[in-house]
Amino acid sequence: MEFKRGDIVSRNSYKNDIFFKIIEIDQEKEMASLKGIHVRLEADASLKDLNKVTEKELSLSKEKFTKTSRERVKKIFKQRTMSRRSLRNTIKSKESFFERPGKVLHLEGDQEYLEECLKVYENLNIEVKGWFVPEKRQPEVVEELLIKVRPDILVLTGHDAYIKGKNFLKVSSYRNSKYFIRATEIARRYEPGKDSLVIIAGACQSFYDKLLWVGANYAASPQRVLIHCLDPVFICEKIAYTPINETVNIQEAVRNTITGLEGIGGLETRGTFRLGFPKSPY
Repeated sequence: MEFKRGDIVSRNSYKNDIFFKIIEIDQEKEMASLKGIHVRLEADASLKDLNKVTEKELSLSKEKFTKTSRERVKKIFKQRTMSRRSLRNTIKSKESFFERPGKVLHLEGDQEYLEECLKVYENLNIEVKGWFVPEKRQPEVVEELLIKVRPDILVLTGHDAYIKGKNFLKVSSYRNSKYFIRATEIARRYEPGKDSLVIIAGACQSFYDKLLWVGANYAASPQRVLIHCLDPVFICEKIAYTPINETVNIQEAVRNTITGLEGIGGLETRGTFRLGFPKSPY
């Protein structure tokens, strides 16, 4: 079977459970470099192990992705409506207030994922500045972009993978964790306060423990599992819409993700949502 860059494939040795896009082919070694379509995973595979995904299979996968995303957004809006109602009930004034959820800077190592994430940010009414930045370049540009955007929340993500058989507690055992770790260190040097700049970092199977240690508030992946490409966005939403005088409910934030507790965890963190008063009539 012939393969080329851009082909959508699955791996026979993994029962064709995940769909990938081929990003590079080494014809001499008969190997392909792959990136997940809906999960933040990088992998290498023998061309002999690959199976081409049919148009029908891909279409069904995209339909499932869209349905899952819509259901999650619907759930979040339901939670937000209840939270706002509770907040408003505590305010005695009849004057109008206005709302300022936290602003997000998202550095994304996958152009297609960035586009998907930006759509969901927009649907969730979150102000965001997003840049496509390959994982290895994120440490180079993060401080400059933090100064430019001055966000409340920073997302550092893309693709990653644990190298099978290696030590779970060594940075060298992961494909891209070292870049997320270094970028987090630089961002935390820029703003040491974990409530002044909330950092979400990592991707599939990333070095969770080390990311939290160097300063991330939330990170992937506690159980070194695959995470959904939209999971960081759903974590962002919970932080962006939790009032600054409250800590984010970690369990609720993680439950709003598609992967769940095995994929993302974090530290107690204050929200970044602010009420303003009074609301201008103009």
